[in-house]
Amino acid sequence: MTEPLIPAAELARDNPVRIRNESAEYRAARTALLAEEIELRRHLERVAAQRRALPPGGPVEGEYRFMGEEGAVDFAGLFGDKQTLAVYSYMFGPQREKPCPMCTNLLGPLDANAEDLAQRISLVVVARSPIEKLKAWKAHRGWKHLRLYTDMNDNYSRDYFGILPDGAEIPAFNFFTKRDGTIRHFWSGEMTGQTADPGQDPRGAPDMAPLWNVLDCTPEGRGEAWYPKLDY
Repeated sequence: MTEPLIPAAELARDNPVRIRNESAEYRAARTALLAEEIELRRHLERVAAQRRALPPGGPVEGEYRFMGEEGAVDFAGLFGDKQTLAVYSYMFGPQREKPCPMCTNLLGPLDANAEDLAQRISLVVVARSPIEKLKAWKAHRGWKHLRLYTDMNDNYSRDYFGILPDGAEIPAFNFFTKRDGTIRHFWSGEMTGQTADPGQDPRGAPDMAPLWNVLDCTPEGRGEAWYPKLDY
């Protein structure tokens, strides 16, 4: 039986933290904000539970081939010894001299967490450029742990929204399961331009990029026209 939750406003009211030299006005506003943050945390957990409870997704049946740093593999080979597979579609097609800066910004922190994630799931990055080009870029960025693969026939990228019907690349993060010998799609981010709120770029929730989460805690926020670059 689930233990009833204490109201967020009550938890915020009883919060013992006080910051040196703060005013009564600041504390009142901060307490109100803390109650909203607690509600946000709870909502994120409800969404995560709803995600975990999704019914089985569609079986994976395409002819998918990948070239990795250690050779060619099929889709099942991406799982290794894990039952869950996360595949990030990197906007780095053969027509690009350099990859998408936004994708690159997201992948840096994932590289730092890749060894920890590997204890629970298989995480791979799929792009459409040749593997030697991907390896050179990985070395340039100083990434140590991300597993990069070339989509050898573009079938995976087409079927799982790394490529749009008009040939344009978009980022995609898909999760798959392998249970009882069957590989199925589990979940993917589906927040596109059609789901964006006015004045915002498309973004998922929760946002997986630490960059934006940190900026959301600043008085300046994310800004309206700033984006990360590959070089400064």
